[in-house]
Amino acid sequence: MSRVSGASVTVAGAGALGLCIALELARRGARVAVCDPASPGDNASGVAAGMLAPVFETILDPQGLDQLPLLRFARDLWPDFADIPLDRSGAVYRGARGNAVRAQLAAMGAAWRETDLGPQTAEDWRLDAGAAMTRLYVMAERAGVQFESRPVTPEDTGLTVVATGAGDGVLAPELARLTPIKGHILRLAGGPSEGPVLRAEGIYLCPDPAGALLGATMEPGVDDRRVDPEQVAGLLRRGEGLWPGVGSLRARADVGVRAGTPDGLPMVGWSARPATLLAVGARRNGWLLAPLVARTVAAYVAGDDPGPYAARLDPRRFDTASEDP
Repeated sequence: MSRVSGASVTVAGAGALGLCIALELARRGARVAVCDPASPGDNASGVAAGMLAPVFETILDPQGLDQLPLLRFARDLWPDFADIPLDRSGAVYRGARGNAVRAQLAAMGAAWRETDLGPQTAEDWRLDAGAAMTRLYVMAERAGVQFESRPVTPEDTGLTVVATGAGDGVLAPELARLTPIKGHILRLAGGPSEGPVLRAEGIYLCPDPAGALLGATMEPGVDDRRVDPEQVAGLLRRGEGLWPGVGSLRARADVGVRAGTPDGLPMVGWSARPATLLAVGARRNGWLLAPLVARTVAAYVAGDDPGPYAARLDPRRFDTASEDP
């Protein structure tokens, strides 16, 4: 019998990380309660394009330069983790650095081909974030997870897994290391309905029959959810480079606030606060990393080997770095 079986665990936060952690623990026999005062989907995971994109997240994100093996490993866990449709149409680069990106794709050993739109990789996938949230809720409830519309407090007893955004350190002191990052994403009244995601520096366009998704802004240090018309106008203007005509389409703006660590990877592991595990700070890659984070957390609960990337995600890595001369 799993050492997780019978454990009582409270998960703070019902985003992609919290839901996947709850599902994984419940599957292993734990008694799990997910606590979140927000409505289902009213979080950064619900305001997301759902990209599982190890290749272009590595190429286009300055903090992703050495993360490709980890991101690929995480992506490959998705098909067996949950019965959620995965769009494998891939992604195409449409920016100004075409030749440099082609060289990077070749150097990293990515599977890619030349198309009329630009260099395309099939290694980057995508899921529908809204539909995935609903499906994870259903799967978790069927597995016995209880949902409570309230915040977790220091008075809650037992084992706690913190899967929230940035905070004031009440639930765990390490939360103070996180930086909030505000982001806008637009649902367009039109645009491409199918095919690969179109990407360039700081922008992407995800085809969708319900209206393409155009994103996303990143404003470090900002944690409000007000729509900024200037940010919306900037997205529409830059979107013209991906798909001519996008800038003239009607758009509905959504805003989410993510959290990031100094190195761009989440903190997953034991907190300095007793009986508390961290699963926070996934920044742009919450959906991509969710199954990996869930299995890593479950391994810690069980006292098992947390896997090949545990050291890269260990919250204590920042303490070690601060002690170096």
